[in-house]
Amino acid sequence: MLRWNKTARTYSAPVTLDLLDVLAQIFPLPDTVEAERRRLAGIARQLDAQRAASEPVPLTSYPVRAKMFRHQVRAANMALIQLSSKPSAGFGLLFEMGCGKTLTAIAIMGALYCQHKITRVLVVAPSSVCSVWPHDLAAFAAFPYEVRVLLGEKKQRLEALHSLTDYPNTANRLLVAVINYEATHREGIFEALEGYAADLIVCDESQRIKNPRAAQSRAVQMLGDNAACRLILSGTPVQNSVIDLYSQYRFLDPGVFGANFYAFRNRYCQMGGYGGHEVVGYQHMDELTRKEHSIALRVTKAECLDLPGQTFVRRYVQLEPAVRRLYAQIARASCAELENGEHVTASIVLTKLLRLMQLTGGFVQADGGDRPRPAGSAKLDALADILEDYVQEAGQKLVVFARFRPEIAAICQLLEQRGIRYGRIDGEVPMDQRGAIVETFQQDPGVKVFVAQIQTAGLGITLHAASAAVFYSLDFNYANYAQALARIHRIGQAQPVTYIHLLAEHTVDDQVLDALERKEDLARTIVDGWKNYFRGDTP
Repeated sequence: MLRWNKTARTYSAPVTLDLLDVLAQIFPLPDTVEAERRRLAGIARQLDAQRAASEPVPLTSYPVRAKMFRHQVRAANMALIQLSSKPSAGFGLLFEMGCGKTLTAIAIMGALYCQHKITRVLVVAPSSVCSVWPHDLAAFAAFPYEVRVLLGEKKQRLEALHSLTDYPNTANRLLVAVINYEATHREGIFEALEGYAADLIVCDESQRIKNPRAAQSRAVQMLGDNAACRLILSGTPVQNSVIDLYSQYRFLDPGVFGANFYAFRNRYCQMGGYGGHEVVGYQHMDELTRKEHSIALRVTKAECLDLPGQTFVRRYVQLEPAVRRLYAQIARASCAELENGEHVTASIVLTKLLRLMQLTGGFVQADGGDRPRPAGSAKLDALADILEDYVQEAGQKLVVFARFRPEIAAICQLLEQRGIRYGRIDGEVPMDQRGAIVETFQQDPGVKVFVAQIQTAGLGITLHAASAAVFYSLDFNYANYAQALARIHRIGQAQPVTYIHLLAEHTVDDQVLDALERKEDLARTIVDGWKNYFRGDTP
């Protein structure tokens, strides 16, 4: 952490409590420096008190429309303490999936806004997560805000950012821009983000900047250097090596581990192998863990005793422009046919909806065609992100439910490409083989994913080796949906369960899930309200 200045012939280092404590043991500190040491020690005690509190009391009235659980209040309190401790500070929400880190981040940004500490937020997230933020803000934020998702071509992104900063009465609301990691370093976009001058930068799934040499990591770090407040959100900050922490904490607070990658590596890694360039072991792990947690809170579902037994998450994806146009065309044509028909039956409506749902899942069935053809990969890309973070890096088991066989084939191909072992049950798997497939998933730690067709594998099997499931697509039958939910949330499940629904934004997906959550069987209720299912054809 110490840097030698040849010109001034002095060492310099970020002011941290660790450094000042060491110096205080060597010689008496000047009064102003001693005062700073005591101030930092007081902040550390406040953080420790929040960490130890069995029933943390909110430090402020968090402006969110949701009940915050104990761990969320604790994390928000700690973040406010840390982010108010100095002109430039950061905090980490290291929450396991399903523990509500997004709600906590929204509570923090809302509190900072209400305290007049921030006016502009930049959220950097994986592409498949960007579209989730506007929906979560709409669901939870009880403070005025304006949000733009910066996706698409460069021109579209810049126009979206300009429309945000040019929005009328921007002084009366928090501005939130959301962009994917891969775009942050692009020419023109990076400069625009610099000009946006966010007060708070949130790195969602911050393990995406774990490589300090990657262009997106360097871009995010440079943006973070100019922001007063920074948050990282991750359930798996360390994936393959403790080296993964360096770049994330370089963004969060360079004072924790320093700003020199090689100094970090030499301190915490044992080098060996060919030329001494391979990490063969680790050292000083107690120190590393203490420093990591000094400005972060790690939360697992097992520790959150007040979490509900089931958590339902809607993760929205954006269809590609060509697929979006095709969706709108099919929706309009279907609506016109139904309006001009003499008799509208449930069977006719469901057949029309079926084509739309196939399209949101990445396939289109031409009239009279023998086989569906691929049409976009929005949901498959989102599933790939979940697999990377939850299965490949965190090592957890996952169940994936899908309705259509082409979807299942695409999912299985993705798993094979990534070298992930899986089990599969759909209508093509003989009944006498299904029990062994389920047993292998339940008992073999190397089999990480179970791919199930909703209408085939929803009944009579136990999959509680997993505590999370992804609904890649849905069918129209509530009984099938309820049975699928019960495959992992059943006797013997030791963890709270998380269900992630992949939904194409502004499509029938939302309406179908709404109906299922109302416990409706669409075949019985669709005739009277069929128009509602075709009105989401435009964003």
